[in-house]
Amino acid sequence: MNVARSRTRVAVVGSIAATSVLLLSGTAFAHVTVQPEGAAAKGGYAFVDFKVPNERDNAKTVKLEVSLPTDHPLASVMPQPVPGWTVEVTKSKLDKPLTVHGKQINEAVTKVTWTGGAIEPGQVQKFPLSIGTLPTDTDQLVFKALQTYDNNEVVRWIQDSKKGAPEPANPAPTLQLSAPTGAGAAASPAGKKTEASATSSSSTDTTARILGVVGIVVGIAGVAFGVFAGRRRSA
Repeated sequence: MNVARSRTRVAVVGSIAATSVLLLSGTAFAHVTVQPEGAAAKGGYAFVDFKVPNERDNAKTVKLEVSLPTDHPLASVMPQPVPGWTVEVTKSKLDKPLTVHGKQINEAVTKVTWTGGAIEPGQVQKFPLSIGTLPTDTDQLVFKALQTYDNNEVVRWIQDSKKGAPEPANPAPTLQLSAPTGAGAAASPAGKKTEASATSSSSTDTTARILGVVGIVVGIAGVAFGVFAGRRRSA
């Protein structure tokens, strides 16, 4: 009888541990996010991916609208083609003109819209953009996004995330900016990966692997604890 109870405890603990690992892994990818392919240094250019997961099991994502920050307009915004999708770039006149490389710019891209494709349930799609020059007077850029499903449901990823406060239900994609890397940053062609970018990307991959290992270790520890507790009670 004690052996049976011990085995039941082990199964329950193992199930809880495995579920926790899956939940921790899924949380990071549940929202529409923006991530740089390498560094996003102030005063330079960056190549970023908007990652859009389909969170519905009975509908496809068929449209993504990304609004670019108007408080820190970007002079250069160039989308990379995404197979199966059509992209539309919307420009608006600036209240305050930008001066880039000695040239005055009176309008900037304020919205990018992707349509025509489909993200199936349980899948994720990347939408790449080359952007610059990145502002030097802020630590982050907030992009508000609208995700439309083929059942006409629209999910508005527009809520601001405040430091020290719980994450909102529909946070806006936020790009964290790193410190300037020197004069070469502003002169780098948009979207070109540099050695610093490769290093940053490698660091991101390493962090992801470490978090994955930690999750597995937590699960194993939970199972081991259940076995130990069961044996003590059996004894």
